[in-house]
Amino acid sequence: MAKGGFRGGLPGNQANMMRQAQKMQQEFLKMQQELESTDFEFTSGGGAVKAVITGTREFKEITIDPEVVDPEDVEMLQDLILAAVNGALKAADDKTSESMAKLQGGLGGFPGMF
Repeated sequence: MAKGGFRGGLPGNQANMMRQAQKMQQEFLKMQQELESTDFEFTSGGGAVKAVITGTREFKEITIDPEVVDPEDVEMLQDLILAAVNGALKAADDKTSESMAKLQGGLGGFPGMF
């Protein structure tokens, strides 16, 4: 065998990249599990309406303060509910993006992968 060759397996750099990829995959799965088990909540109307969703984007709870239930102004209540639900979804999306950015920070050897 010529000098500098390798016997079976991957050359050092490729083997290192494979180890990095496997580690990154494990970190991604752990992050995904953590996000899925997290609840995200958001309130609107000064706490009059609260929406809670899970990390899998399922609604877990919507709480409405009885004092904001005005039969003459159903539109306001609908707006408060929409604001709370959209805020909770945004909180989940923001946390997911933040976690992905941290994970991508360790991708020095894999530019453009995500």
